[in-house]
Amino acid sequence: MALKVYNTLSKKKEELVPGVPQQVKIYACGPTTYNFIHLGNARPLVVFDTIRRYLEYKGYQVTYVQNFTDIDDKIINKAKLENMDPHDLAEKYIGEYFRDADALRVKRADVHPRATEHIPEMLEMVNVLYEKGIAYEADGDVYFSVRKFPEYGKLSGRTLDEMLSGARVDVDERKDDPLDFVLWKAAKPGEPSWESPWGQGRPGWHLECSVMSLKYLGSGFDIHGGGSDLIFPHHENEIAQAEAYTGSAPFARCWIHNGFVTVDQEKMSKSLGNFFIVRELLHEWAPEILRFFLLSTHYSSPLDYSTKSLKSARKSYSRLSNTLELLDSILDGEQGEADRSIPSNVDAFRRRIDSCAAQYEEAMDDNFNTALGLAALFDMGREINGFVNDKDFVPTPAVIHTLVQVRKTFKELFDTLGLLPGEKRQLGPEYGEMLQEIALSLKDVAGDLLPDQLPHAPEEMLDTLITVRQEARVRKHFQLADQLRNALKEEGIILEDTPRGTHWRLV
Repeated sequence: MALKVYNTLSKKKEELVPGVPQQVKIYACGPTTYNFIHLGNARPLVVFDTIRRYLEYKGYQVTYVQNFTDIDDKIINKAKLENMDPHDLAEKYIGEYFRDADALRVKRADVHPRATEHIPEMLEMVNVLYEKGIAYEADGDVYFSVRKFPEYGKLSGRTLDEMLSGARVDVDERKDDPLDFVLWKAAKPGEPSWESPWGQGRPGWHLECSVMSLKYLGSGFDIHGGGSDLIFPHHENEIAQAEAYTGSAPFARCWIHNGFVTVDQEKMSKSLGNFFIVRELLHEWAPEILRFFLLSTHYSSPLDYSTKSLKSARKSYSRLSNTLELLDSILDGEQGEADRSIPSNVDAFRRRIDSCAAQYEEAMDDNFNTALGLAALFDMGREINGFVNDKDFVPTPAVIHTLVQVRKTFKELFDTLGLLPGEKRQLGPEYGEMLQEIALSLKDVAGDLLPDQLPHAPEEMLDTLITVRQEARVRKHFQLADQLRNALKEEGIILEDTPRGTHWRLV
């Protein structure tokens, strides 16, 4: 089955045919770095990371670019509130972004360009558009003349009249037309600015992505992605700028847009105040649960947030991860031996597993349908559980060899969704002093539960505190147990009690 993708530009599903065979170039719009990301921001990060992972699984060489908008009105305003330099504020939240994205198992892009590192290229684009007569200057601002780009509206499907009546258009008498948008903004006192032919200023938001995607991927790259709220005006404006600048189309061959995360069917956003910060959610929910939730519905559909939905995601994810744990416990490092005379029941089991894998690929080949893909993985998990829990199951070398292959298939597919249980993140040396302070703060209430001599290595210290908490619970000293758990949580160490003991993770 050919891999088909819904293209917002053509308004239909199309076979993905890269400009260069077996190579896919992707640009995904990244965050404006003035705050922590919320769950709505996280959805495109996870969606396009999953698309990238699946394309790599299918054998494509993927070049993935995701930008940072590190100069913007929101950044400038937040920097004033926090009494910080706008550049320092942006760098702070770029670091916070990576911490959250890493937790959600979003692979780093091949290039993470920052807008402020590409001012010369932006000025070149504006200057070319100005010389072509497609852009004009007004009091130091430079605007793009929408009516001089006849194909404006081809992405959103809106006519100019519809845009005028329904769009949020800046009222600015200096514009030749209300639909014209800014390419270069004249600097206000105290704002970051760069020298230009039109005076000190800074780039408009739409300009940044056109310039950076062209620089790293070239004109006519394969996939441009982002949230559906970016279709108009941001992506519409990107197309207009880029194609007017290069004189060729398409700027991007395929446009993919994910649906909103909603709360009570209303879009999650900072402006509405109905958002949930990923960093805070990670204190309550394991990152793989948040990622599973974000992939549980087709990327193009709205996804409504609720605690009930996350609990359901946790239960569903556990079914899949438990299957992997079951396989690991049975195999225990064994590889088994291939046997040409494999029993008929084992052969039938392997064929059912192959059928589930084919169903998974069929779902993902049809516009990256992760919801149906997960359904195929659940079917595979049921087959595995039924086989190994059968009363007649005997782990012969041939059976072990088959299960090794089955586990490999299951893990590979699980990993295309970024859901494969990963190695535990290590505690850095900076945690040592902090854990010592927690232990000392509890000494009066912990009494003889704390050893006189505390270890210094961070992980040994944490193991000691977990043992203290377990003993406190045995003695029904629940206040101490809760106090210890909460103290660790405050420092980003989450304890999770399971039937197999207490595990910890970092957020």
